[in-house]
Amino acid sequence: MSVRPGPQPLNLFVSYLDLLKLASPEAIIVLIALAVLTIGLTGDRSRTFPGIVAVVGIVIAIWTTMRLPQHANLFGGMLVISPLNSLFKIVCLALALATVPLAVSEKSMRNPGEYLAMLLLGTVGLLLLVGSEELLMIFIGLEVLGLSLYVMAAFDKTDARSAEAGLKYFLFGSTASAFTLFGISLVYGISGTTALNVIGLKLAMGSIPPLFAVGIVMTLIGFAFKIAAAPFHLWAPDVYQGAPIPSAAFIASGSKVAAFVVLGKIVLVGFAPAHGNAAWHSMLPGWSPILAALAALSILLGNFVALAQTNVRRLLAYSAVAHAGYTLLGLVAGGREGFSATLFYTTIYALTLIGAFAVVGIVKRETGGDDFQNFAGLASRSPFSAACMSVFMLSLAGLPPLAGFFGKFYLFSAAFRAGGNHGLLWLVVVALFGSFVSLYYYLNVLKAIFVDKNASETRHSSPGTHRFVANATIAVLAASVVLLGVLPDALAEAIAKSVP
Repeated sequence: MSVRPGPQPLNLFVSYLDLLKLASPEAIIVLIALAVLTIGLTGDRSRTFPGIVAVVGIVIAIWTTMRLPQHANLFGGMLVISPLNSLFKIVCLALALATVPLAVSEKSMRNPGEYLAMLLLGTVGLLLLVGSEELLMIFIGLEVLGLSLYVMAAFDKTDARSAEAGLKYFLFGSTASAFTLFGISLVYGISGTTALNVIGLKLAMGSIPPLFAVGIVMTLIGFAFKIAAAPFHLWAPDVYQGAPIPSAAFIASGSKVAAFVVLGKIVLVGFAPAHGNAAWHSMLPGWSPILAALAALSILLGNFVALAQTNVRRLLAYSAVAHAGYTLLGLVAGGREGFSATLFYTTIYALTLIGAFAVVGIVKRETGGDDFQNFAGLASRSPFSAACMSVFMLSLAGLPPLAGFFGKFYLFSAAFRAGGNHGLLWLVVVALFGSFVSLYYYLNVLKAIFVDKNASETRHSSPGTHRFVANATIAVLAASVVLLGVLPDALAEAIAKSVP
């Protein structure tokens, strides 16, 4: 079963006013980014005022997104308004909103106006990605997002690791873009179109040419870089560790959500006839067995390498590789249920990871590092941060009653029921084994927090407004993780109803 868009009106000729109305969230974020940049260029180095402007702009964009029409389709899918797209535009805006306080509370961050402007421009890339069902516009969205993230990763000029992270991310991201564009060109050459729904219809009418299969593989390789799936994950550990903490949080959350939304549309709509079969007893060539292999390798490699880490940010990076593998299970399962499970899990994961990075930021400011030894004694220094970090780590491990448990349960159930004869049982077993392994290194973080004695020098900083803002953000994110674990239907049903 493939996910196909419902009937939508196609308006080839629209006025600029209508276009601006439908693209109002993107337009608002661009204007706010220019406003924040102007504030930064005036010489005002205050972090509070640009942060307030950014927050107000994002809230207005969320409100505008909620007022968009139910359905619209402009220029052959370049801009598509649908319940699914609108919902995940709101999710991406909410993730950007949660990242702003992290940037504001980062005392070492110079030029805060310029940094927030790059964050907002990256958010525009997220909105373009989520709101399009046409390959060229998707590629443009990837590049707008990517260019912003490269700058954000290398933004801390006082830290050589930040420059290294930015360079590595740029090189790997450029390679991924080359693979993606090459794959798109092959797909266009065979199908004669870049609209996903038309590509799917044309493929369904005949056999799949070998050159188109090459285009599918190239496109999947490009997206495997973006989601940090093994073996295309080599950029992730250095970027997560070297980039400024707000940048790492945004890379690990917003870009992952948008990438999985777009990847789901590409494979379940555009490449649906080339699905193949990843079942152990009836494997057929197609994108499904490719994604299944990427998922299994990511789960095993990410979890086992994470066991050897002593730096929390590198641990979260290898954990992200494993979580990319878990999230791919829903796409391999296919259908509305599988896609809904993928979207639910990636949203839960993004919220959890922003919260974890926020706590890492507080520990780094207090102790000067983010290794396990820097987390030692956190429970006595800051019981609030320790409690919230426990929520985030246990949710990532998939323990009830937190949101991560239901997310994994939803994913594994969708994969278990996919196809006939439980053909994806082998992949579910791999995922369960990986979850069991991951419990060890997540508990290692909690051991450092609650059991190990403080051996690192603590820098006692005054609470201040910025610390209060960071703590408030962490509290909201931790409460969301707990609430979505107790009442998962609040988000799961909204996603399920929006998937066509």
